[in-house]
Amino acid sequence: MKYSNSQKSKRMVRVDLVRRAQIGLRLRAKSHAQLIRAARALFAIRPVDSITVDDVTREAELAKGTFYVHFEHLDDLRAAVADELARELDDLLQPHRTAIADPVERIAKGCAAFIRQALHDPTWGGLAARGVWAFPTIATAARKRLSEDLRAAIAQGRIASVSAEVGFDIAIGSVLQAMRSASEKRLSPSDLPAAVSGILRGLGVAADEAEQIVRRLPEPLLLTKSSNRLPIDTLVDRNNNRTKRT
Repeated sequence: MKYSNSQKSKRMVRVDLVRRAQIGLRLRAKSHAQLIRAARALFAIRPVDSITVDDVTREAELAKGTFYVHFEHLDDLRAAVADELARELDDLLQPHRTAIADPVERIAKGCAAFIRQALHDPTWGGLAARGVWAFPTIATAARKRLSEDLRAAIAQGRIASVSAEVGFDIAIGSVLQAMRSASEKRLSPSDLPAAVSGILRGLGVAADEAEQIVRRLPEPLLLTKSSNRLPIDTLVDRNNNRTKRT
């Protein structure tokens, strides 16, 4: 089929517009990722409420106006970071969990996974340790699963007869302190078994049993190094899909 010059021109214009739209989406996704990455880095080392839009855009090396292309308020940015962090906490808990029948081993496995990730990625450890207090909702799934395991362990007489809430505070308080220590390079990988064993003993597990449980733990999966967890290409693909549906 032959096209007239007019038809060719219109076709080139359409192709050019599509290409420009794709480039625009990619640039938008890139700046969005930079803002999330900057916020994560700042939240890892400073109180969340102390961070300003200027702080974020300076860290991201972007103009202040770019922030408002993506977010209406700082709360929107905080919510985006909190959503990412909640998914990451859940991703660390889920692997192997259904394959472990013993609730005490599941508790140990979850604690070990969080501390090991903080040792692997200190920036993430600082972010998560601060984020759990700054964004209470991010630990909702973790609280639910840990509370279930605590109740099961209490019912079996495996740990001290305390409420699941008290058990949760004992476990999560110790884990968060270990994660903060890891983020500050005050905890080493060789300290991990003792840290997890100490948490179990704090819950009432006998020392010998706690050590045996820690030795049986599977190697936890690790997240990728922190920055922005969602690849830029994924953001572009999502935006393209939205465009196609509208």
